[in-house]
Amino acid sequence: MKRRTFLGTAAAFSLLPIAARAAFVDYTPGVIEAALKDGKTVFVDYSATWCGTCKRQERVIADLMAENPAYANAMTFVKVDWDAFGSHEVTTSRGIPRRSTLLVLKGDAELGRIVAGTGVQEIKALMDKGL
Repeated sequence: MKRRTFLGTAAAFSLLPIAARAAFVDYTPGVIEAALKDGKTVFVDYSATWCGTCKRQERVIADLMAENPAYANAMTFVKVDWDAFGSHEVTTSRGIPRRSTLLVLKGDAELGRIVAGTGVQEIKALMDKGL
């Protein structure tokens, strides 16, 4: 493999988590409720920038979104900053136990939840519930 091709490919793969991050809306009060009221399915990621488990989840989500664009079309992705909203109503009202919690919401129902899980199949199964 040519060096230029290798470096270009490596750079593209390093941007995958950034691409997934771009698909997420940063939480502000009311953003989840507004999306649910509009009939959208919402994927919520409770994370912290310093959390290793959260970073692994982000990489898995980025890979899955790159493989299947239907996820971005079917769901609104919201990232809740644990440091800012860990004790806020958006966290306490849903009984979120810790950062690195992922959940899928539709209407008044929670379709699924993962707490600290990082397995590709586990996260894919959760994301599939939102399709």
